[in-house]
Amino acid sequence: MGVLAFAEVRSGLLNDPSIYPQNLNVPRGQFLFLRLPRSALEAASFLDDRILTPDAEGRWIGFSEIEPILRGAHFSRPLHFIFHASHVGSTLISRLLDELGGVLGLREPLPLRVLAEVFDELGAPHALLSEPEALALLDWCCLLWRRGYPDTTAVVVKATSSTSRLSPHLLRALPSARAVFVNVKAEPYLATLLAGQNSHIDLRGHGPERHKRLARMGAPPPTPLCAMTLGELAALTWLAETLTQQRVQREHEPRVLPVDFDVFLTGPAAALREICTHFALRVSDEALASISQSPALSRYSKAPERPYTPALRREILADSRARNAEEIRRGLLWLEQAARQAPIVSDALSA
Repeated sequence: MGVLAFAEVRSGLLNDPSIYPQNLNVPRGQFLFLRLPRSALEAASFLDDRILTPDAEGRWIGFSEIEPILRGAHFSRPLHFIFHASHVGSTLISRLLDELGGVLGLREPLPLRVLAEVFDELGAPHALLSEPEALALLDWCCLLWRRGYPDTTAVVVKATSSTSRLSPHLLRALPSARAVFVNVKAEPYLATLLAGQNSHIDLRGHGPERHKRLARMGAPPPTPLCAMTLGELAALTWLAETLTQQRVQREHEPRVLPVDFDVFLTGPAAALREICTHFALRVSDEALASISQSPALSRYSKAPERPYTPALRREILADSRARNAEEIRRGLLWLEQAARQAPIVSDALSA
């Protein structure tokens, strides 16, 4: 990776979103800033290490160097969030919002994952940061995300699915921010996750955190993680993210809008209008009416070079239900067992 000059980072830190905070290293006390052209920033499905290229230019900058630059900085541009339960259409919604004009979509910023881990450990004897230090870091990230181009009227951050647990802290830190939570019902969710070849990596990788999160929310899982099948892990994932969503909705209503992706697909233009109203985005009727013809609706949003239509999605889900019938059954049974132990699980299933 080429080295970006400190003077260039400093000059663009407050007014140029192309000087992008790609990573955050808490032990070293540093941010990694990249020079990321607008076209790359807007095209990215993942603003994590997948955005790095051999010719990328970047520089690690210490917190102590950033603090005096950001001290007292204020941006009036709205910042909103899309949280989701994973593989439920959040990237498509983010891309459609971009098409309406005026919205800068930031998809899956890597610092969100680091911040989620930081806030998980707050108060523990081994935590690297105190609560005031963690909140300051959160504020800095939010400031940097609020930067935009001259035609940017709002920034919408689409979070990584596993970072939804950070949403209460983000909404407390930003009283004017609003959030959308994208999800589907339990059965189609299990069919969706089990359709993916690499789903087991995500399910097992994030399983320990989600298992602990459920217990903290009053829904102790009925099975040790090491004994859970893939279908049960998918059910655990749905439950952890659904209960997180419902908790945030209760705490921050009406700032949180739930979106069922299956319902969204039955009328994308009307659903997007509701999301735009929620985010207070000024969008013309013509722009919303054109959404039903958007090429994004016929492509896989995380990899736009691949075709992916609602009809193809239905075919994939039908195939998954046939191939993974036993694991889907196991997952739904696991949810029923959890519901017998904890009323909040029963409420989640019936919502």
